[in-house]
Amino acid sequence: MTSTNVVLSSITNDYATRIESFLHNEEELERCQNVSLSESDIIIGTGGLKRDIMIQSISALQASTLSYVECANSLRTDIKQGLSSAEVVRRQKYNGYNEFEIQDHYPIWKKYLDQFNNPLIILLLTSAAISLLMGRGEDAISITVAIVIVVTVGFVQEYRSEKTLEHLNKLVPPMCHTIRDGHEVQFLARQLVPGDIVLLNVGDRIPADLRLFEAYDLQVDESSFTGELEPRHKYVKSLTTDGGNFDHTDNIVYMGTLVRGGHGKGIVIGTGAHTRFGEVFKMMQAEEAPKTPLQNSMDYLGKQLSLYSFAIIIIIFFIGLFQGRNTLDMFRIAVSLAVAAIPEGLPIVVAVTLAIGVIRMASRRAVVKKLPAVEALGCVTVICSDKTGTLTKNEMTAVVVVSADGQIADVLGVGYSLEGGLCTVGSERVVGYSHPSISRVIEIGCICNNAIISDGILIGQPTEGALLVLGMKTELNEQVKNYKLIKEIPFTSETKFMAVQCEHIRSNGQSELFVKGALDRILEMCTGYLEGDKNPVKLNDAAKERFMETSRSLGSRGLRVIALAYGYNERELCYAGMVGIVDPPRPGVAESIEIVQSAGVKVKMVTGDALETACSIGAHLKLFTEGDACLSGFEMDRMTDLDLERVIKSVTIFYRSSPKHKLRIVKALQNLGEVVAMTGDGVNDVVALKKADIGIAMGSTGTDVCKEAADMILTDDDFYTIQAAVEEGKGIYHNITNFVRFQLSTSVAALSLIAISTLFEFENPLNAMQILWINIIMDGPPAQSLGVEPVDRDIIRQPSRDVRQPMINNAFITNIFISAAIIIAGTLSVFYKEMSADNEVTPRDTTMTFTCFVLFDMWNALACRSSRKLIWEIGLLRNRMFCFAVFGSIFCQLAVIYFPPLQKIFQTEALSLYDLIFLTVLTSTVFIVAETRKYLELKMKKTPYMIIDEPTNF
Repeated sequence: MTSTNVVLSSITNDYATRIESFLHNEEELERCQNVSLSESDIIIGTGGLKRDIMIQSISALQASTLSYVECANSLRTDIKQGLSSAEVVRRQKYNGYNEFEIQDHYPIWKKYLDQFNNPLIILLLTSAAISLLMGRGEDAISITVAIVIVVTVGFVQEYRSEKTLEHLNKLVPPMCHTIRDGHEVQFLARQLVPGDIVLLNVGDRIPADLRLFEAYDLQVDESSFTGELEPRHKYVKSLTTDGGNFDHTDNIVYMGTLVRGGHGKGIVIGTGAHTRFGEVFKMMQAEEAPKTPLQNSMDYLGKQLSLYSFAIIIIIFFIGLFQGRNTLDMFRIAVSLAVAAIPEGLPIVVAVTLAIGVIRMASRRAVVKKLPAVEALGCVTVICSDKTGTLTKNEMTAVVVVSADGQIADVLGVGYSLEGGLCTVGSERVVGYSHPSISRVIEIGCICNNAIISDGILIGQPTEGALLVLGMKTELNEQVKNYKLIKEIPFTSETKFMAVQCEHIRSNGQSELFVKGALDRILEMCTGYLEGDKNPVKLNDAAKERFMETSRSLGSRGLRVIALAYGYNERELCYAGMVGIVDPPRPGVAESIEIVQSAGVKVKMVTGDALETACSIGAHLKLFTEGDACLSGFEMDRMTDLDLERVIKSVTIFYRSSPKHKLRIVKALQNLGEVVAMTGDGVNDVVALKKADIGIAMGSTGTDVCKEAADMILTDDDFYTIQAAVEEGKGIYHNITNFVRFQLSTSVAALSLIAISTLFEFENPLNAMQILWINIIMDGPPAQSLGVEPVDRDIIRQPSRDVRQPMINNAFITNIFISAAIIIAGTLSVFYKEMSADNEVTPRDTTMTFTCFVLFDMWNALACRSSRKLIWEIGLLRNRMFCFAVFGSIFCQLAVIYFPPLQKIFQTEALSLYDLIFLTVLTSTVFIVAETRKYLELKMKKTPYMIIDEPTNF
């Protein structure tokens, strides 16, 4: 038999023998899950075949099922001595550093240039270039400034979104404590390799995924993954099966989480990209954030305007050639008209409108990080919301106490405040020991407790906070001072109880146990139960069943049940009773859900709670009714994506779900054409938030990574704020469509006026300076002020607009041409009337025509303030900026007419009062027609408001 040498570093002789026996047995080697071989690991040496087995990471799910000894053997490490320095160097070459590598990206300047790859931007660039070639430098400069502003805003947004990946790296601690070469050392966490031994103490941020082999009251804050505020107790025992998810891996601690209590040691099973954090990181790089509906609308609008502009050039050019005009002259005229028709102010107005929306949302506790997301909120058709902290207060509150002898006490008050807090049995208030059996339950809850409440703020675990507040409401919390703590047994998911051993200050050295936990576990430890103020009664099966039935009854109401007991021996406790605790719904959330649902927006709850709790909260919020579908995370895991899509629309509550399910929920809904808003607060939520059309992070409980990836942050974590944001989003899109309608109708009118005069060889009714002035009005203050119209609060009840419907559709075009036709007909009639007197174009003729067009613009702007309501419904003076803009424009127009220096520049002359009255009455027709149209449509539809996805109607 050929001699075989296995080169191993820091490995026990027993494990070396196992490897030796497997080398010539391929079938056995294949079954061995602890060794991974590859062709690159085989080296031919002088002594024969030489194998150098490189160490790779072990998945957390696999490691959780191995004993820590098996895990150490798999990674060929010694839990007492650690790895040798030479072995660390070798493994580092193979596994790389313990950090996240951001994929190579374009240089910043290339990213900036990519922003120009947009139909509307390309159209504006073409317009600026042609303006410059034709000597219209002012137009070229104004268009270029608009382009630079819009492109810069887009670039900054994209650049900031990439910073999310860098925030993930910040959760990797810079330093860590390990054992190497038999010594405790401290060094950079990036140098860790699989097989390293890491020491954990309170306050440490865990530097890699670890399989624990020592855990002394170890509590780890995993809120960065789960969003749950309570630290999770960790232990060493291996699991019988991995369960297929991360929820049951209590012998594993993950990179980026925080040690809140106790201490321990662990073996590094994964570093860098091979950690749970790394999986999130890779998914973050793979997922593309979708374009918002507004971005898609603007892209489509740019293509439409390009098409119309080229059509204008071609039509006018060939008509001119047919008339026998000079080819070059006709080309210049056609291009000039096309450039004039392009609303270069549109990108600016959109940016300003969105920015003002951001400011308004911030005042309503919603911080929007990406401008286009402001409007996208108005298109949302499904809101997937976390329960804890968003739909509920995340302040656990005791609402009922049931003693072992059957007495029931109701508890009033919400959260950690004592305001309105009472505990009553019937009409009698519980104070001190006024009701012995009830008071004993409350007293135990205060003694077996580590929470602190100061000025309504909880320091500690929410469940213990609820019990402590209950004690404060009954004036029993001070009883804690009569006991001296001797020993504490912390709660774990294995034991399902917490106990404290205490000595009363007057007990002459005798100690007593106070225990709280799951009812079934507590009853196993009890031999009796408390019957009033009498001696304990022996606990029998009938009594146990009675207590369990009471617990099930409370659970069906959505309450978390905490059982309490006391005694002198852990196996001979006396059952005292139970407390029902609930995370109460936030005030106003039920009304907010009703409002958004009335607009056709579906609200779905995503929670890790049990079905009974989730349904109870859902019913209380009017989110869930009997017969609605619910889906568990376990059921979702067994479904294909297609199966999930078939049922997801009918599902109202996702229970026992984890962050990994959120991404599947988002994708399934998006595949069905829904526009999805998703809330989240943990690192595991980041990918789902990025994939959602609107990612919403929690400001109070959310991680920095989550906030960085989100489109919007709720500073108060309240669902009502989402409703307010949806309201603002709908209003913003409404304002943008109003501006577009005004600007395009004015542009078409100006374009047609000049085109008609040119094609029919009339004298030009407006000179160059007057056209420039009109262009300023079209893109100036009156137009800009339409974008800041206050949001109509009734708009929230309107259905979300169909994102598949373009902003410019047939109805929209029809309304634009109706307004433009009125402006053209009125302006040409004035021009013809004035010119027919002497068949010459005089300064008076152009002044009357010029003023007529400007006043038409002002009335048209007034009509465009709302596509749904009449002017007296929205309030004539409600938009102060609009009032200032219109009155300022009229004042400037009067200055152009009556101020001599400006008369010379614009070639105008003074008009009489009769002329101004005549023009005012004539130009008001565009406003009167628009308002009449609104009134008739409202009357025909017999509904108070128009549909928001029909921005085309006056």
